Amino acid sequence: MDQIQEGQGVRVYTFVDDKDETHARIHKRWWEKLCLRCHQEDPTPSWQPSWWSKLFPFPFFSTYRQSAQQLCIIIFFLLTWGILYSELGESIGLQGELLSMSLLVIAAYLIGWVWLKITALPALIGMLLTGIAFQNLQLVHMTDSYRKLNQDLRKIALVIILTRAGLGLDAGVLRKHYAAVLQLGLLPWLVECIAIAVGTHYLLYLPWIWGFLLGSMIASVSPAVVVPCLFRLRDVGYGVSKGIPTIVVAAAAVDDSISVAIFAIILNAMFSTGSATFNIVKGPLSIVAGIVLGSLWGAMTSVIPEKGDTYVVPLRFLALFLGGLFSLFISSMIGWSGAGPLAIVASGFVAAFYWEKQGWPVNKNPVSNLFRILWIFFEPILFAFTGAQVTISALDPEVIKMGTICLVSCLVLRAIATFFVSFGCGLNSKEKIFIGLTWTAKATVQAALGPAALDLVHSGQTAGDTTENEEYYAKAILAVSVLSVVISAPLGALLIALAGPKLLTKGDDDEKRNQDEENQNSTHI
Repeated sequence: MDQIQEGQGVRVYTFVDDKDETHARIHKRWWEKLCLRCHQEDPTPSWQPSWWSKLFPFPFFSTYRQSAQQLCIIIFFLLTWGILYSELGESIGLQGELLSMSLLVIAAYLIGWVWLKITALPALIGMLLTGIAFQNLQLVHMTDSYRKLNQDLRKIALVIILTRAGLGLDAGVLRKHYAAVLQLGLLPWLVECIAIAVGTHYLLYLPWIWGFLLGSMIASVSPAVVVPCLFRLRDVGYGVSKGIPTIVVAAAAVDDSISVAIFAIILNAMFSTGSATFNIVKGPLSIVAGIVLGSLWGAMTSVIPEKGDTYVVPLRFLALFLGGLFSLFISSMIGWSGAGPLAIVASGFVAAFYWEKQGWPVNKNPVSNLFRILWIFFEPILFAFTGAQVTISALDPEVIKMGTICLVSCLVLRAIATFFVSFGCGLNSKEKIFIGLTWTAKATVQAALGPAALDLVHSGQTAGDTTENEEYYAKAILAVSVLSVVISAPLGALLIALAGPKLLTKGDDDEKRNQDEENQNSTHI
């Protein structure tokens, strides 16, 4: 008996099966929970048409604001395809190459979004798998002309990655924790780089120079995975009292910068036709030149445009973005590839330093927000196109097996090395273990640089070996770079999410621990 109704002096007893009601409630909750994995409520008040909730009720569908955001992004992709179609005269039929590439990017974006909402793992994994699926289902095919377009788009994505890394470097944190940032950013990277080079030399039979080329790329940590995971821990207070999220993010930016610069220097030296002595000397010179020129460009953006200009935000964004493109493309053209990436990072860092003095907080200023928006478009392009270069039937099973063994072994070695090289950083044992686990996440740099050597081989350039051997080495590098994303990106995200609450302490816990230590000291006294 569920309820008593009264009307005109007569009591009516309504009997309801409690099991049916409970089952219906649980059933509804199950559906709502499933839908809420993908569809969240808007954080602030929003407007929607009067008919929206009737046709698309929440939570079975997204809110109007979220749906409009997704629709805008898809429209922008289609507009970009339309512009390229008008310029290149691509066939508009279903077999059109440009159309298939556009559909790949849109599918990668949507599948990555669903992947993130359902699994809580980085969307880039879903995007990469979408590219692999499209390639192996023969839904996309790239000719040489569009392979060149693919290379240029990856370079643009690299500019965005490096600029965001530079804008995220806080001069105050570097000044206060410079030893910890350099130790955590350089030493573990060096250990993994050497380990990858040695492992692939003996397991995949890569020449030493190719092994170090691969090592310099694989050793890079992915901010696209690390930063969101760390910020989620920071928002609930884990590790904040010691500034661990801030230190790790700064160290990751240093790690990325040195990784891209060293990779560019080695790749340029391998495929250069100049004298070996000049190429050796050019490496350190390109590092100095990149840092100096980038710093000057970043400082200029604090003066030009004028800080009170109505259009200061878009002008500063264009200055950093176009300056980064110029430095990357020109440095590659003149054979000083190592200078471009460092110039991009230096310009972002110096610009953020001066902008902070003018009232813009580091990594939260309007220009950083514009780069975040731009990354929304280039993330599916980067990972979908990288995945689309992997043909499963053409992969050597031995390369996959040995590459996996090498990657996993070197990840473990890096985690152990991080624990031992972080001496004098003011970290306890649990915090050192956590940072070692954090360094397992790879993604962005590997996707941007993985196909670079294969592109050069396909374009007819040579590193001094036979074309057959070089193609094998380049394909092995691409395969290992894709493996690193597929294996380490979800692994890193899971380890950060699971280990953070267990190995880091909240601010309140730190205060309580310090108070207990003071009480013990006073007791001993």
